[in-house]
Amino acid sequence: MFKRILIANRGEIAVRVIRACRELDIETVAVYSQADADALHVQLATKAVCIGPAKAAQSYLNQAALLTAAVETGCEAVHPGYGFLSENPEFADLVERCGLKFIGPTGDVIRKMGNKAAARALMQQAGVPVVPGSDGPIASAEQAAQIAEKIGYPVLVKASAGGGGRGMRRVDSPDQLAASIASAQAEAVACFGDGEVYIEKLILRPRHIEFQLMADELGNVVHFGERDCSIQRKNQKLMEESPSKALSPELRARMGADAVAAAKACGYRGAGTVEFVLAPDGNYYFIEMNTRIQVEHPVTEMVTGVDLVREQLRVAAGLPLSVTQEDVQLTGHAIEVRVNAEDPAAGFRPAPGKTEFLHFPGGPGVRVDSGLYNGCELSPYYDSMVAKIIVHAPTRLAAIRRMRRALEELIVEGYPTGADLAHIILYHPDFLKGSYDTSFIAENLDDLLRWCETGGHPEAEQEEA
Repeated sequence: MFKRILIANRGEIAVRVIRACRELDIETVAVYSQADADALHVQLATKAVCIGPAKAAQSYLNQAALLTAAVETGCEAVHPGYGFLSENPEFADLVERCGLKFIGPTGDVIRKMGNKAAARALMQQAGVPVVPGSDGPIASAEQAAQIAEKIGYPVLVKASAGGGGRGMRRVDSPDQLAASIASAQAEAVACFGDGEVYIEKLILRPRHIEFQLMADELGNVVHFGERDCSIQRKNQKLMEESPSKALSPELRARMGADAVAAAKACGYRGAGTVEFVLAPDGNYYFIEMNTRIQVEHPVTEMVTGVDLVREQLRVAAGLPLSVTQEDVQLTGHAIEVRVNAEDPAAGFRPAPGKTEFLHFPGGPGVRVDSGLYNGCELSPYYDSMVAKIIVHAPTRLAAIRRMRRALEELIVEGYPTGADLAHIILYHPDFLKGSYDTSFIAENLDDLLRWCETGGHPEAEQEEA
């Protein structure tokens, strides 16, 4: 096992990795920007190194500064967390060239799966179902028009290097296609430095289902069940749960087998997630693979009892997986709510500020992952997520009730958050029935915001009626 690793990240994921390392007697080196000098991960690590100014491009994305810090502090490996450089193949290559271990897949694998058009082609070869669309990047608007006509509108124009809903455009008719392609390409160049796009059929009213994987260097691949990530705003996840109410045991087994096949097809190593859309007719399709640990990994940890970050560290050190597929059992139900410093009533606009007062929930079956503490300042330079509240209970309804209670205990003063919105969602009849899809927030936002403002909720309205 490693003796010391550098964590090339910040916030709650850096804290999460530090905790796993402490339990394995691994020393940690935190990196921080000038804006994060007082951050929690800096205080918890064995050692901390400042790597630059507040802007991420000059600090957390500064590969030379990160690797210099790793080498000079005697680290043996680098954990990239999620976001920033976690899916950057050049960074993974540089880490290895410096004689360090990248805690994740190789640069070549990240390249294969990071380009969504290339990943799509690889999945087709492996027999994993993909959404009907172009066989690769589109070369012209004329070619795109032919493909769109063949598969039928609506279609999605998607950036090959995209993520988080960026570089993605919905097209409902032929007259919108050329402008949508140009717009998606421009955004893709601005966000990812790559204007390559492809086209696929838009699956209407899908569920977003993802399977957690772990693979070691001996060729063993295990999946840890699914997470339902269909509660989203602007194509970004807000709540996740496991297991999904939409999956039967037979469908879960098929999707899990395809997720494992996807990992084996690209020679995967480490933690990863295969993401599918599940159509209303029961068909499912591969959409992408995230070659890193996910924000929502605690949901899986709660229902399986497996420490996924610990497994990441083990397999990166060359050790075999500590569990087999037969060992993995989903027990009870888990739900995660992402608490973002944002104003849902203002289009989910980020709202950083000083944490004037903070109280996290506790009690049976409640977990909080966060970098917050009383008095800490939120920087406007980074992601707006400030905490994750995760609950576990024997049944889905018990987990919903536990999450309601946890969110009622949560106090964050100093800036608005989306916690009240999540609390209201937990009372919505469609959520309670498990009858929802990725359009849920967009279609119900006005009512949800009204209930937030009045302090009511849909269940109470039904009781009054």
